[in-house]
Amino acid sequence: MRPVIIAHRGASGHLPEHTLPAKALAYAMGADYLEQDVVATRDDRLVVLHDVHLDRVTDVAERFPGRARDDGRFYARDFDLDEILSLRVHEREDGEGNRVFPGRFPSAGENFRVHTLERELQLVADLNGNGAHTVGVYPEIKRPAWHAEEGVDITALVLDTLRRFGYAQPADRAYVQCFDEREVRRMRDELGCELRLVQLIGEDGWSPEPTDFAAMRTRKGLEKLAATVDGIGPWVRQLYRYSADKDERYDSGLVRRAHGQGLVVHPYTFRSDALPEGFGSFDALLRYAIDELSVDGLFTDFPDSAVRYLRERHATESDK
Repeated sequence: MRPVIIAHRGASGHLPEHTLPAKALAYAMGADYLEQDVVATRDDRLVVLHDVHLDRVTDVAERFPGRARDDGRFYARDFDLDEILSLRVHEREDGEGNRVFPGRFPSAGENFRVHTLERELQLVADLNGNGAHTVGVYPEIKRPAWHAEEGVDITALVLDTLRRFGYAQPADRAYVQCFDEREVRRMRDELGCELRLVQLIGEDGWSPEPTDFAAMRTRKGLEKLAATVDGIGPWVRQLYRYSADKDERYDSGLVRRAHGQGLVVHPYTFRSDALPEGFGSFDALLRYAIDELSVDGLFTDFPDSAVRYLRERHATESDK
């Protein structure tokens, strides 16, 4: 079965991440799903933003100086929606103000803004009603435990919003993802979410979520997950081990173990301008993940390149 292409923050390799132009471009490129990272504002509105912070991708420090917390960061939770909508979005920067991906879109502008989850879901509805193909949604609940400490149940708000836009049943074109294992179980057991759920898997020490990612990747860990979720979203480097001395890759067995528990596998993040160790080209990375490991889908900043690879692969198979 053809793996699904998930536009990671939209066509973020081409336009500033999580902006509506990046999402529309990803749709035009043929992505199967558009990802929405979701955080809450001070007035409990949901915005599409990769971090709970604003300062790495917007001009918030210039527009609202003095609004940072003690750690020097500007938090979306400290701003009302109208204030956030007034910000301009630019390519992601690091803590020193340097662009994380220097070769990407060079500047910000009026067309690049933060938007609400509702606005993006409406865009998806419009595209699906008038476009050439149907695209699904793939929201991530960002730091639910932190949001709870801030006084908001972000998960309940996200699920309610999805429901209002017609995403409620397992067959609907939606996945909901989260790194927090307890929150994923809560979605299913307490909040009654029937949508397909994906447990994101990071590395221990990456995230403040109380989740044992190493144990999660074992057979027993995956068996436990399978009682709740429909799939996993591992970091791409968890799919294989690499020996620099021999310049060889070794399958970690994670995809095989997950498939053994009936779980789909959607690894992240496939970037042609930030290849993981052991790969000399984007096509080589795609070939390994798709043809050798048989992943069920993948998150990519470059949906056009992934769609092209699948089309060429299909054409080659048809010629045989």
